Amino acid sequence: MSGFRATYGTAPAGTWAAPGRVNLIGEHTDYNDGFVMPFALPQTVRAAARRRDDGLLRLHSAHGDRRTVELDAAELRPEGVTGWARYPAGVVWALAAEGHRVGGADLYFESDVPAGAGLSSSAALECATAAAFRDLWELDLDDTRLALVAQRAENEFVGVPCGIMDQLASVCAQSGHALLLDTRTLAQRQVRLDLDHHGLRLLVVDTRVRHELADGAYAALRSGCEHAARLLGLPALRDLSVAELTGALDQLPSEHRPLVRHVVTENARVADAAAALDAGDAAALGPVLTEGHHSLRDDYRVSCPETDLAVSTAVEAGALGARMTGAGFGGSVIALVPEERTAGVAEAVTAAFAAAGHRAPRTFTATAAAGARRVG
Repeated sequence: MSGFRATYGTAPAGTWAAPGRVNLIGEHTDYNDGFVMPFALPQTVRAAARRRDDGLLRLHSAHGDRRTVELDAAELRPEGVTGWARYPAGVVWALAAEGHRVGGADLYFESDVPAGAGLSSSAALECATAAAFRDLWELDLDDTRLALVAQRAENEFVGVPCGIMDQLASVCAQSGHALLLDTRTLAQRQVRLDLDHHGLRLLVVDTRVRHELADGAYAALRSGCEHAARLLGLPALRDLSVAELTGALDQLPSEHRPLVRHVVTENARVADAAAALDAGDAAALGPVLTEGHHSLRDDYRVSCPETDLAVSTAVEAGALGARMTGAGFGGSVIALVPEERTAGVAEAVTAAFAAAGHRAPRTFTATAAAGARRVG
């Protein structure tokens, strides 16, 4: 990237890219030891980087205020870095905390992953940094371990208690596939996601309603789930089956029941979605998506007027199903749409937003791309 030379006065040692992700199904299940099925987007965070042996960590983004952040790699501490730089700095901190020999670097970032859209731009930033450091410092880290380092950065340095889904999707996804992940064991299976073959498209609607997960709402949801599992005597809500759900809900305080109902039924929806794709029946995903949105809206209560409007309008305009994707509180909606109706659904959602006085959404079709890699 030319911006690296303009910023640092020399060429980088290389450029690494890590993608954002769409979570096809399996929302708020990862921190409950459950099942998820994301896929990687073609949109990536790209990190041009060069190793430094003097301990200085310099971070520059082509976006935002465009100031270079300078830090001492050996003195990084949680709460000691603010703004976007927390994410790459946290990766360097996490690598050192796990005993890896790392030091400084010059990094220059560019991105076309929409920030705050529920498409995991933060995980992409972390994973691009981690991939660059793995090569620059010749670290013995496989892809799964790399994703766990990135997750630790977000959990302990940034302060967001996210599960492992976003980072594993950004690192381990394969082109043309969704990643079926058991977040307890980290067992992974690539599930063929060839919507074009079935005459379908996955339309992403970025509502442009931004969210901030570190404000306590996400942490409160996770805490509520963990408390419910303890009350039920379970290691995690993943250990509760659909058949056991009604009896379990009767044992819980009213405030915990909708959280538990969502997690248990969402794990079942992941299994249904994987079975549909394995059987070559991609159209059967539609109702699964819509059911998932209703659960997120009514039980988990992480939807908002804009995402609800996008889902209902998309379905009324011909989508086979739709749901919000990501942690919620804004972000994006995905809609499974017959190819010939894609433009019409996008236009209908845009018109509905205008009529409601909402900011115009951004729409695009998503395809399953490859995970983190060196690109230059």
